[in-house]
Amino acid sequence: MLWLNRGSFRSLPRFGYTPIGLLLTLALAGCNEKAQSQAAAPPPPVTVAQPVKRTVTDWDEFTGRFEAVEEVQVRARVGGFVDSVEFKDGAIVHAGDLLYIIDPRPFEAVVLQAEGQLADARAKGELAKRELDRGLTLVQTSAVSEQVVDQRRQALQAALAAETQADGGLKAAQLNVEFTHVLAPITGRVSRHLVTPGNLVQGSEGGATLLTSIVSLDPIYVYFDVDEATYQRNSKLWFEGRRPSSRDTANPVQVALTGETKPSHEGKMDFLDNRLDVSTATLRSRAVIPNKDLSILPGQFGRVRLIGSSPYEALLIPDTAVATDQSRKIVFVVKDDNTVEARAVMLGPLDEGLRVIREGLKPEDHVIVDGLQRARVGAKVTPKMAQAPAGDKAPAGDKAPAAATPAAGDKPAAGAKP
Repeated sequence: MLWLNRGSFRSLPRFGYTPIGLLLTLALAGCNEKAQSQAAAPPPPVTVAQPVKRTVTDWDEFTGRFEAVEEVQVRARVGGFVDSVEFKDGAIVHAGDLLYIIDPRPFEAVVLQAEGQLADARAKGELAKRELDRGLTLVQTSAVSEQVVDQRRQALQAALAAETQADGGLKAAQLNVEFTHVLAPITGRVSRHLVTPGNLVQGSEGGATLLTSIVSLDPIYVYFDVDEATYQRNSKLWFEGRRPSSRDTANPVQVALTGETKPSHEGKMDFLDNRLDVSTATLRSRAVIPNKDLSILPGQFGRVRLIGSSPYEALLIPDTAVATDQSRKIVFVVKDDNTVEARAVMLGPLDEGLRVIREGLKPEDHVIVDGLQRARVGAKVTPKMAQAPAGDKAPAGDKAPAAATPAAGDKPAAGAKP
């Protein structure tokens, strides 16, 4: 065993342990400086805004499909060979415009025959009438018997019947000649021609040949299906007198076409079916949409917005201020001591870019609208009031004359929960 005395410790060099102590001292000093810098950091800045109070109306949205108010399949009414096509594919045609010409010559010949038969029947009728008149004169002198008079009277009636029959045959032949000129029955946009000149078409007697089709465009229908829950809610509002029924009133609708973010067409309700579809539990509904520019075609899809309530006062905030906490919707509110509080809210629909808040907020609350990632519940923040865009109404909690803006702390008017 090696024994060392005190003198041997004094003889050891100092550089063996002095650097370690120096490192520990520097590390402790760095931690103290970091703690001091964190403690001295100010609360994070956030932007807050008060809810806006204004009159809004709820809208229900559905997916709809456009259909023509009038749609006609143009078919041949007489058989024959097509002479010419008188329209341009896809053009707008008006009622009475000429579309097709079918060879009319065979039917014109039938008309001539019918005219001759009618003339013959009329001549026979005139002869039968004169013979009856003579018979009536001679029977007074007993020159002819009553039996002869009765026979001549029956011959006259037969001649008149033959004349009527010949007249009907002539009119039918004339109609066939008229049907060789196929006319547009409605005004609208015509499809392509399905039969070219020189082809034989069948008339209505043997399965009429389809020639083309026409659909009307202005106005146009949009059909959509209302789910059972929405139908029941609207029925309840109608019974309470808070929303007119679409059966009695032409309630307004708005339609946004595919690719549009805002409605571009307005219309009104026109029809509600008399029963719900048992397979889908939906009610077929229809609205009429003006289509002056003919931009909407049958078969297109659109988003239909139907009025869902009467106007009511509501509080609104930017939709970006709403966060999700599991199954709850929350907003962060800055209290008077600048601490952050999470507030559960009940959301309503969007209205002009702002979200309706049905429950959970007061008009004087300061809601964080920017800087949510820097806010922590219970921690302090440095709030800054957001600048309202030009033209927007004042926030609900702002102090203003009673005639201009609702007073701070006002609650939403009755009917805010339709």
